Amino acid sequence: MLIDILPFVGQAEDHELPIGLWRSDENRQKFSLKMGTVFEASPLGPEKWLPVMWMLVNCKNGVSSWEIHRAIGVTQKTAWFMLQRARLALQDPKTGGKLGGEAEVDETYIGGKARNMHKRVRERRVMSRGPEGKAIVMGVLERHGEVRPHVIPTAGQRVLQGRVREHVEPGSEVFTDAHPGYMGLGGEYAHKVIDHAEAYVKGIHTNGLENFWSLLKRGIGGTYLSVEPFHLFRCVDEQAF
Repeated sequence: MLIDILPFVGQAEDHELPIGLWRSDENRQKFSLKMGTVFEASPLGPEKWLPVMWMLVNCKNGVSSWEIHRAIGVTQKTAWFMLQRARLALQDPKTGGKLGGEAEVDETYIGGKARNMHKRVRERRVMSRGPEGKAIVMGVLERHGEVRPHVIPTAGQRVLQGRVREHVEPGSEVFTDAHPGYMGLGGEYAHKVIDHAEAYVKGIHTNGLENFWSLLKRGIGGTYLSVEPFHLFRCVDEQAF
């Protein structure tokens, strides 16, 4: 449906509308340019929102809500809300089809370091060495192309291989480490494995994703400092963008 967005100003049957507000010719409903966007229902204008979007997409290590609070003159809580809305706009619906060619697949674990925890918290949360109690992020990277990371519940074979089949075209070259969850991909892909216990590069590598994990963790540890697990996917979407 085409909508005439010219403002109805000066017509006898209508009161003058505020700047940026229009009426539809068909149903006479009011609407604004922010409707249907991440800015909808926000009292803040574009002079606040656009600098936040610019800061978010231009800061390689991310931008904190405190920095936005100081830069544009809103409260820290408002800045945090704006960041979450802006990250929502960075999400990719993955409409570009499956990745192909050479694809790297890897996973990483994100969580607090035991040495930074209070003794009582450490005793409750740290049961053993390794990834216990940490969030898991899996990534699929098309070399010289895009990266698609996801927060996943477990690093089991069904989850890992399901993500590979969802995002990688059958017959492509797939490079992974020696994680047992990737074993069995050879029937559908040209699966090549690098054992990190022996080397990180041996003609085969996943260094593209290792670099992505480094940037992601640098942003979380250096800019955001603390990210709750249920908000982690937002930071992952931001870094993927």
